[in-house]
Amino acid sequence: MSFMVHNRRNSKKPFQVDPLLMPKVPRTNYLHLQEEKHRLQLKKFLLHRLFLVGHLQANTEKKEISEYYEQLFQSILKHHLGELVTGLLLLYPSTFLHILESSNGTLFRILLDYVSHEKGETEFMIKNVKIVVASHNIPTRLFMQWHVSVIRVPILYLDDDTQSQSAVEVTTDFLTMTHKLALHLYKTVKVGAKGPGDNLHQLAPELILPEQTIKYLCKAEEFMDPASFLSMYNRPIHFTPDSDIVWPAPSRF
Repeated sequence: MSFMVHNRRNSKKPFQVDPLLMPKVPRTNYLHLQEEKHRLQLKKFLLHRLFLVGHLQANTEKKEISEYYEQLFQSILKHHLGELVTGLLLLYPSTFLHILESSNGTLFRILLDYVSHEKGETEFMIKNVKIVVASHNIPTRLFMQWHVSVIRVPILYLDDDTQSQSAVEVTTDFLTMTHKLALHLYKTVKVGAKGPGDNLHQLAPELILPEQTIKYLCKAEEFMDPASFLSMYNRPIHFTPDSDIVWPAPSRF
């Protein structure tokens, strides 16, 4: 025993680990990767995107619509701090295309406000709204701000292709064109700028959707209106079937 103690006291070399036993790759797990991903993206909530189409009331001014949405966004922001709304609102002569990006709660309140106006006594400036696509938990935004643009120049087409296409084909073309337009604005419009304004048809005329497509989507029965969408959203997932509440309980043989 004394020999072992004597050797321990006289040994001055620190204990060294064999470098071959040291891990070459830093150890982590999937949770750390997800947390780092969310931290880099500065995401405080899940991001969702809505594609809306609808009709405009006759003689509706751009200023009225833009002021309505800006006031609505500011009102919702008081209850959903930090959940900004970005997107694009294209105003055609009689229809509109609206792309919205924000949290689930913010988009829910926007649809709820429209439904409340639709049920009101006075005629609202927008009507016959249809939800074309609702994208959930998207990785990033397509728009850095919320822009409004009026398509003033009439676009003439030799024929209406939507009459010979199915709803799937029209929707595919619709999403393709809108994503190309969003990427174009993402690359050309700087953060903090006013946006393309009413000259969008001059900046990217090949990316402007024809109004015939918007009218086709407004009439398509495959898409839901905001009231039906909210009703489905509030519907409980778990329900009790009639077989669980009848008496006597059904027996199986």
